[in-house]
Amino acid sequence: MLQLLHLNTVELEQRIQNELEENPLIEEKAEEETAFETGTQDSQDFKDYDEYCYDDIPDYKLENAQHFQTQAPLEKPIIEVEDFRQELKNQLALQSLTELETEVGYFIIDSLTDEGFLEFTTENLADDYSMKFSRWVEPETVQKIIHVIQQLEPVGVGTGNIKECLIAQLRKMQQSPDVKLAIRLLDTYYQELMHRNFERIINDLKIEEDDLKDIFHLLGTLKLKPVAAASTTTQTETILPDFILSQDEEGTHVSLARERSSKLCISSSWKKMVYDTEKSQTDNRSKQYLKSKLNAAEWFVNAIRQRENTMLKVMEAIVRLQHDFFQEGDITKLKPMILKNVADMVGVDISTVSRITCNKYVQTHFGNVLLKSLFTEGIANHKGEVVSNKVIQKTIEEVIQAEDKKCPYSDQQLVKVLAKRGFEIARRTVTKYREQLHIPAAQMRAFLA
Repeated sequence: MLQLLHLNTVELEQRIQNELEENPLIEEKAEEETAFETGTQDSQDFKDYDEYCYDDIPDYKLENAQHFQTQAPLEKPIIEVEDFRQELKNQLALQSLTELETEVGYFIIDSLTDEGFLEFTTENLADDYSMKFSRWVEPETVQKIIHVIQQLEPVGVGTGNIKECLIAQLRKMQQSPDVKLAIRLLDTYYQELMHRNFERIINDLKIEEDDLKDIFHLLGTLKLKPVAAASTTTQTETILPDFILSQDEEGTHVSLARERSSKLCISSSWKKMVYDTEKSQTDNRSKQYLKSKLNAAEWFVNAIRQRENTMLKVMEAIVRLQHDFFQEGDITKLKPMILKNVADMVGVDISTVSRITCNKYVQTHFGNVLLKSLFTEGIANHKGEVVSNKVIQKTIEEVIQAEDKKCPYSDQQLVKVLAKRGFEIARRTVTKYREQLHIPAAQMRAFLA
């Protein structure tokens, strides 16, 4: 049941098709065709008959219009753009890996961010793969495949943060003294570099100030993200939502993008065959097979119905908790919310809410929203109100975008700017949020200016 809850719309559709092919007792109801309604015609149907009959538009214009309406519209050729993830899969297929390792590799590649970073731990990836494919995989195997992916192009793909991305690029270069020194600097003195503690770096590495400037110049030539923004913006990602949120005068309504339980049923003819077989002299093996198929069919149909009911309850609870956000889509209206808040409202386990909200989207009037992005921790502002950390992250992003590029804010300066805006947070918290946004430290931003 947890596995069914984890599936999104596309994955569930595939699972249902597999069940329909494997279990003959499950049937899918055909779409009811709208019957042609016959009866007396209303006088309103002939209201504008005179105007239509004696229209002065020449016949050749009507014929011409009708002729072109029957033609298929001209289609503009679509340029095929290959996603960097597909390029990685093509490269991975050429490696000497087993079938399981290749499948795990594809799963890891699909888990990368649009910038090419891998933000999940090996344990989380191993658990998610095992749950999704019902095939156990050890974290050690996942770590091995991650190491293989990190050797592929573009350089730095599969790394967890900016530091690892920079080191990966340096290790691909010719190992000159400057490159080796830069690797040592990032590997050992990254925190000192972020805090601009240059004096300690010079003393510990026993180098001159000019040598440090040369290293900074080398680091300034590297890219901060494995995948350039241009390669991700040239393609259009198609998202199939799992929920639809609509609003009218009566309020906000939640529905499933595609309801499946009402169209699945148990075949009456096969069900009768199972019952007749139990009363007949058929061998026990055949009876057991048909009985197991019937039990599996009944469980699956009920499980889909239970899945949809639970999903609607969870989504309705989220909408109630984030009512202000769903009115306009303003991220500043997002309230702190954790899985336990929703689980308590619905009366289910936290793991159930986690599976339902994983990799699922809701369609709203302001666009598709990833449900996982709505779950955030809270921090109190100067008024004592608890606000979402997403709000603070957005504020940090706005401040950095508006800063003087030649003299960017340090994390300590960002603390003071945020304090003026009503957010009293520690410097380490600012650093944590900045790194989550994949924004480099002030020193790095100054080099790139």
